[in-house]
Amino acid sequence: QVQLVESGGGSVEAGGSLRLSCAASGYIDPSYSMGWFRQAPGKEREGVATIDPYSLTLYVEAVRGRFTISKDNGKKILYLQMNSLKPEDTAMYYCAAGEMFTVVAGDWWRYWGQGTQVTVSS
Repeated sequence: QVQLVESGGGSVEAGGSLRLSCAASGYIDPSYSMGWFRQAPGKEREGVATIDPYSLTLYVEAVRGRFTISKDNGKKILYLQMNSLKPEDTAMYYCAAGEMFTVVAGDWWRYWGQGTQVTVSS
């Protein structure tokens, strides 16, 4: 059974940094991409960044240049380094694993974690 467990969220002031982690357990198809998504209150879940099995990455425009997605295949951990945080980055952040290399949330993301809260104050 696959489990994804996020950690590293918290409260920071604007301009600060956080690093999110997502620990995976169980068997995940090695062809799957991994991704980070976020959902703010009253808004739909949106993609943030994804990384494919070859470590190619995609970012949404809102975070490009500030956030970095990476992974440690040996430890089965996905990371999201978030710098220069803004109040609009406040959201619950989720990691996911799925068969498509895209930042778009959809049914192709097969496994989801429970999320970790990020709050950025101005």
